Amino acid sequence: MSDFEILDPRFSRYILDNAELEVLAAGFRWIEGPVWLGDADCLLFQDLPRNRTMRWSEDHGVSVYRAPSDYANGQTRDLQGRLIACSHHGRCLYRTEHDGRLTRLVAHHDGKRLNAPNDVVVKSDGSIWFTDPLYGLLTDYEGGRQTSEQPPAVYRFDPERGDIRIVADDFDGPNGLAFSPDERILYIAETGDQSQPAPKQMIRAFDVAPDGRSLGNGRLFHQITPGYADGFRLDEDGNLWSSAGDGVHCIAPDGTLLGKIRLPYRISNLTFGGLHKNRLFIGGSHTLYAIFLNIRGVQRP
Repeated sequence: MSDFEILDPRFSRYILDNAELEVLAAGFRWIEGPVWLGDADCLLFQDLPRNRTMRWSEDHGVSVYRAPSDYANGQTRDLQGRLIACSHHGRCLYRTEHDGRLTRLVAHHDGKRLNAPNDVVVKSDGSIWFTDPLYGLLTDYEGGRQTSEQPPAVYRFDPERGDIRIVADDFDGPNGLAFSPDERILYIAETGDQSQPAPKQMIRAFDVAPDGRSLGNGRLFHQITPGYADGFRLDEDGNLWSSAGDGVHCIAPDGTLLGKIRLPYRISNLTFGGLHKNRLFIGGSHTLYAIFLNIRGVQRP
């Protein structure tokens, strides 16, 4: 129980008193983009500065899934189970086909190159939503310095029509994103312009239009402290489990911080997985953690 900090009684129901925090692997430079592959019974994640996509499984431990990865960051699966990845170096989204071929999905908007796509989710209509901050262009550590051609933004991409459109452009640094279980709300992390002494950092919530193609009513959902939200995921009760400076924070749909899973390192991203999607996989800087919870995550496919 020492791994948990209960701030609201509602958090207690999600804790299993006989399931402790596990260290699955260590020695990475910076973990990003965890995604669970239920049909392969494994987790994929990025060792981003090493330009590698890694695989972890219960039976075989850690191995290299793809190297080089084109400095991939966030990743998810589409409704056909194909892997969609955000490439810093390639400044694009690319898809891994069932036969292993790679397909570049989108790299431009309005005739200009994207910046460095960061995180990505797929909606139930098959549309692909992703954030495009400048972070991957700013240093050589995560893909190589390049020149931005347009401001940061959040995009919706329709892979059937090839249509790409901006759904939010009032961000300094859009980062992680995830839909509520009913897809009526899209949560987006604002991690700000980190060259500034006090960047804007918060989790924002947007209402998804009835046609599923645009956003409105952007508002503050929650302010993470210490640190800031990078990546996050939702559970079946609508709680948001977010990365933070001191571990993982569980935030209720009303914005109340329910509790924390305390960890010694800054958390980058996380995802639910396992047979029942009740195992939370956590990227803690250079260490991969996991813990079983008494709640299931919501994700597609």
